[in-house]
This record gives sequence, C-alpha cells and structure tokens, in this order.
Amino acid sequence: MHAVDTTETVDREDPAGGPALGLVTIGQAPRADLRPDAEPLLPGVRLVEHGALDADRFDGDAEAATRRLLAPEHGEAPLVSRLRDGRSVLLGHGAIVPRITDAVARAERDGAAATLLLCTGRFPAVRARRPLLFAEPLVQQAVAAAVGTDPVGIVCPHPDQAEDVSRRWAELLPGRVEAAVADPYGPAERVLDDVAAAARGLAERGSSWLVLDCIGYTERMRTAALRAADRPVLLARAIAVRMAAEVVAASA
Repeated sequence: MHAVDTTETVDREDPAGGPALGLVTIGQAPRADLRPDAEPLLPGVRLVEHGALDADRFDGDAEAATRRLLAPEHGEAPLVSRLRDGRSVLLGHGAIVPRITDAVARAERDGAAATLLLCTGRFPAVRARRPLLFAEPLVQQAVAAAVGTDPVGIVCPHPDQAEDVSRRWAELLPGRVEAAVADPYGPAERVLDDVAAAARGLAERGSSWLVLDCIGYTERMRTAALRAADRPVLLARAIAVRMAAEVVAASA
C-alpha cells in the first residue's frame, strides 16, 4: 500500500526566494485547513508541504485495506490526521514512522531549511539532515512556561486518546490536568459547537487554562472555545508554527 511517491511538491510561490519551511503532516498534503492560520505567522517564508500518506490510496476498493494497514495496534492510543479530501484517518505509530521519514526527506530535497512535523503525538527519532521540529515538545514546553501551577484542560480529537493525553500532560505540568474530546475533523456544521462544549465543560470543572492539543484545531475553533469557556485558550498549531518560524529565521 505504500507506493512510490509521484505527487508534486506543494509550496507557496515566493518571488523573493526567501527561506523555506517544510510542513510534514502525518496525513496527506496539502493541509488546506492549516494555511489560513499558518501563513500570517510566516511572512517571507516559503512553505513546502508533504504528507506521510501522500502515496497511499483512500479511494474505491483500496480504502478499507489501506485503513487496516495504517490502523493502531490493539490498545494503542491512536494518532488522528486529515486526508486531502478533508476526511480523517486513525493511525498507528508502527505504520506511520517510515512514511514520516520519507516525507521529511522530500521536504529537505525541496529546500526546507527546517521541517515541522504537524502532529502533537509522541514519536521516536526520525532521520533528518536539517533541523526537524516535533510539535509535541514545542507545544508542551510553551504551555508549561505559560500556565505555571494552574489547572489545565486539554482538548484532544478522539476518545481513545484521552487517557494517554492526560497522562503525558500530567507528567509535565505540576497542576491538575483533565482531558475532554472534540473532533476537529468532524462534520463542519457541528465542529465549532463540539469544541465549545468541550471547552465549557473543562472550565466548569475548574480548568484555568485550555489547550487545543491537535494541529487540526483552528483559530476559529480557538475563538469558539474562548467564548464558551471564558478562559485563555492555547492553540497547538499556532505555538508550533511560531517556533518553527524562529528556527527558519535562525537558519536562513
């Protein structure tokens, strides 16, 4: 199912020939949902997008077999990402890590001065020739610096992630941690209400800060959470992209 990649590079034209940031999703590129939030944070930076699943088929008779091949092992907390057509996919670490390595290599061949892995899951080392940034430590360390000992509510995409997400954040933060679920890749007519409901529930149970802990959560979802909960809301994608911009500037 992991065919040789034949997709073209997806990048943003930059007539000034500025530095490039590789954006590697564990799903499929391009991430049309990400660009409206990322581009204002990256002035003068060319974006080079590749996806770990760019060569995998999710159409017709191939889709069921592909999803089985990529699925998490029994008892494993799943990874969740977005396909090119907007649907979501559940992934296991074993199947996805070699594909991530391929996508990082493609981004570097296309001139990325640094590459950001667009997932807040935890991964083993991935081969790279230039700086490779993992979203999870970028987000976690920034959140830890901001919240101090306050109780924190974490919003994650899938119910099977909630226990693992709570544990990983509790290992880092000294204050109380609680998780709630809202799928950022769910039906468009419902997703803002779902995020708002999760945020409101966490605030009612005592969370002083909220974290939207998936690259799939957007600025619009942050606004919905903020209005519903009346608590500061930290957005994983914004934190990761801002840090990546600094690394590109340092490498240019």
